[in-house]
Amino acid sequence: MTEVKLFSGTASQYVADKIADHYGLSLGNVNIQRFSDGELQANILESVRGAYTFFIQSTFAPTDNLMELLLMIDAAKRASAGYITAVIPYYGYARQDRKDKPRVAIGAKLVANILQAAGVDRIMTMDLHADQLQGFFDIPVDHLKAEAIFIPYLEGFVSEDTIFAAPDVGGVKRARTYAKYFKTELVICDKVRKKANEVAGMTVIGDVSGRDVILVDDLVDTAGTLCRAAKTIMEQGAKSVRALITHPVLSGNAYENIENSVLTELVVCDTLPIKKPSEKIKVLSVARLFSRAIRYTHEHRSISALFVSERTGTLFDV
Repeated sequence: MTEVKLFSGTASQYVADKIADHYGLSLGNVNIQRFSDGELQANILESVRGAYTFFIQSTFAPTDNLMELLLMIDAAKRASAGYITAVIPYYGYARQDRKDKPRVAIGAKLVANILQAAGVDRIMTMDLHADQLQGFFDIPVDHLKAEAIFIPYLEGFVSEDTIFAAPDVGGVKRARTYAKYFKTELVICDKVRKKANEVAGMTVIGDVSGRDVILVDDLVDTAGTLCRAAKTIMEQGAKSVRALITHPVLSGNAYENIENSVLTELVVCDTLPIKKPSEKIKVLSVARLFSRAIRYTHEHRSISALFVSERTGTLFDV
């Protein structure tokens, strides 16, 4: 069978090491050199000719992380790699997925175009901001879900008093997956924004009185919406509020907002590095899930076994 090579950019080394360990390989040797003017150069230090080559790098800020990934892909393409997959646990610019006002860029589509122009054959990522972003690519996209990681963790918390909540209308489908799996009810937080990263008002649609509420979303940035939702839910009579958020972007005053919030716990994945520890933040690793997806891709096996069944609401092979 064709050889597998795993490489990592500098920003995602912490999770790439764990993915490689679960897979049973060592990370390949790649040198990311930064010149005195800040320019980057990627140099793969071993042969990738004909190999299934996987580059692990989340594309969060700064944009050097995206540039590293592009340069590694280009280097592999020019070195005659057999099949190149970009493993992007967190796909940056995903929120820029449409023209919501005149003369604005669609950043998610631009990044997709650039990755394909660099020579990538496949994208592997997790919990895109919107599922339809897969359509921005003209190559296969393996869109993994954090449900396979969060659901086993939740088994010890969910009871007859548990109810799941979407922090906004856009997150209803995501929250409904958990509610269906655990056979619980679902409520929605309807928010009104005056400007980006600032919530002007929020209403809870549904009864949370006396319930343990679990908020579900794809990412947490400044944590303003999340903390506002948790506060509103508690004001409506809930017993407790915890949150499941895949991508811990956590910019600005996010850590202070979380520490000062009514949240019992914030559970996140390690798709991005946590900048500082917090007693309220619990980190679960995506490494095992990505290592299995990589193995299934190499072996030409279906990765549907790594998802919660939409039809039956059951958790498959995690």
